[in-house]
Amino acid sequence: MWKIGERPVEAGDNFPQVIPKDFPEWENKMNNWGGKLLDAVEQVAEMTAIGMGIDKKTFTQHMEGGSHLLAPTGSDLVKNDVGAIFAGFHYDIAFLTIHGKSRYPGLYVWTRNNLKLQVKVPEGCLLLQSGKTFEHITGGYIHAGFHEVVYTEQTKAAMEKAQAEDRSTWRVSSTMFTHFRYNVNCSPLAQLSHLYAAEDAKKYEGMTSFDILMTELDATNMVTHEASEATTATEF
Repeated sequence: MWKIGERPVEAGDNFPQVIPKDFPEWENKMNNWGGKLLDAVEQVAEMTAIGMGIDKKTFTQHMEGGSHLLAPTGSDLVKNDVGAIFAGFHYDIAFLTIHGKSRYPGLYVWTRNNLKLQVKVPEGCLLLQSGKTFEHITGGYIHAGFHEVVYTEQTKAAMEKAQAEDRSTWRVSSTMFTHFRYNVNCSPLAQLSHLYAAEDAKKYEGMTSFDILMTELDATNMVTHEASEATTATEF
């Protein structure tokens, strides 16, 4: 995972960036692409705020100093087969997740009424998904979107066509997780109270962005209680 943007010193997430030795252009490409993705998220965040009838900077001001992470992943389709799960059914912890178009199919999402759909991203477009932090600050008005990535018959057909044309058979996902700053209070916004039920919003009260992260990691056994108490900020 590659850090995008500046973080507050007190956040404590000062781990070094990792540059693969065989990719000398890695740093420039990651910073350039990550910066463009972050710009796109900020534009969408502003449009979303305007659409909700609140100040357009409501969400973007919370993103300043957030632990934004560009996390490209690669799956060798030759070494896998139909039915392989590259990313199991889950939602993201982030505020908003943004993806570039993958060269191979396999991403599925679920709508609010539990309808499973295959994602097809048009050329020149980006895909955004809401995360748990966004759900919290909107009192559940916006839901964290469930999704998964699997190796399907369509994936295999596309891979075999690529083999015949001597193209790469790796499925690459260019994903970036954008976050609110670690100390942002993510309790449901009062100015959005007309959009959510007061009773439903109670379960989202009194948590910072960092609290949400640690709660989610703890629920999936990815952090010990000792680490949770000793750490002021982390990333996922």
